[in-house]
This record gives sequence, structure tokens and C-alpha cells, in this order.
Amino acid sequence: MARGVCRALSAEHDFACAEEVTLATGLRVDVMALGPKGEIWVVECKSCRADFVSDGKWQGYLDWADRFFWAVGPDFPTELLPERTGLILADAWGAEIVRMGPETRLAGARRKALTLRLARLAARRVQAARDPDAAARRGLA
Repeated sequence: MARGVCRALSAEHDFACAEEVTLATGLRVDVMALGPKGEIWVVECKSCRADFVSDGKWQGYLDWADRFFWAVGPDFPTELLPERTGLILADAWGAEIVRMGPETRLAGARRKALTLRLARLAARRVQAARDPDAAARRGLA
């Protein structure tokens, strides 16, 4: 599902996406996307009702994004999701934004810190793909 979200955000909205991004709080978001104007979106993927009901940490993501979205499959009971959040219908191949998440602009210092975190994460992942032995020695693989 995350792959489909990343494909759609990249192709249709010109966002650069990273999966499994750990925040300074230790929480890990499924997808963090950086837009062409520096906007940051967080997408939490949920596969089923039990996955959503058991997740008590999602509100901790709200302070780390300009917009927050749920990504769910077409059979997910969307009435469970809070109305004041974004909604993306997705599968492994693509996604569509059904409801835009409300905008809550990040403070400049937090935006800068997140942008740097994303840039460093992306660079490390490229480096690890290019040189997996060195990444393994550094504990990155």
C-alpha cells in the first residue's frame, strides 16, 4: 500500500517520498512526503479494521506534518477514520486522494529539521543500495 501511495504522490503531485521514517519522538511513520514547495505530508497506512483500532499513536504524527492522511484499501470501513484527516484509497500499484487532509503549517524550525532528516535518510538509503557491505558495517542495512 505504501508503494502505491508513493507512486501516486510522486507522479500526480510531484512529491518525493520516503517509507518508514522515524521521527525525533521515536514514532515511525509509514510514508513521509516532501512537496515541491517544502510542504510535508504524513501518510499512515492501515490494512484492516483491527490494524486501525489497535493504533493509539497516530495523533502523535499530527505535529510532524502540514497534512495528515490515512491510506486504506478499497474495502476498508472508512467510516472509522476521523473526518478531520485526509483519506487516500490505495493498493500496491497506485492511490487516489479522496479527502484532502486539513492544513496545519509546521513551524519553520521543525520543517527545517524534518527536511534535513528526510534528505539524510534518502542519501543513506541510496548509499546503502550502492554499497551494501559498507552500510552493513555501519549498521544501516
